[in-house]
Amino acid sequence: MPAITLKADVIAPSDETAAAAEIVEKFLVASMVPDPETAARYIAEPLKLTFTGGRKFSHPRESTAFNAKRYKWVKKAMERSDVVPGRGETIVYNVGMLYGEWPDGSPFEGNRYVDRFVVRGGKIVQMDVWNDSAERLLTRNGIEA
Repeated sequence: MPAITLKADVIAPSDETAAAAEIVEKFLVASMVPDPETAARYIAEPLKLTFTGGRKFSHPRESTAFNAKRYKWVKKAMERSDVVPGRGETIVYNVGMLYGEWPDGSPFEGNRYVDRFVVRGGKIVQMDVWNDSAERLLTRNGIEA
């Protein structure tokens, strides 16, 4: 039986991948103001945005409205962006910590997050959001799960 050699295509980083990371960072900065209309400059409509808990949104104004109910205010301490070049798209993972205040004014910090973006043609087409807010709320309410 002949040996099968599998070789994956290697897609090298390019100016496009660097630009994708910059687009994501500008989007996140605008989102933290919060300024959903400026953030919308960096998306293709409709955006496929899956938020924590599987909530689906299609525009930054929707996730901003959701965050206004969950937090008195919230910001991101961005630690890094990991960029994965692909064929016709770039995947950007932005990771860091959330900090802010819960609706009752209690402060929080060190709340891990991971945001995954798909960038095509210079626009964000998809965003997936994960963070530890639910775990934090369980702990605040005496539930160790």
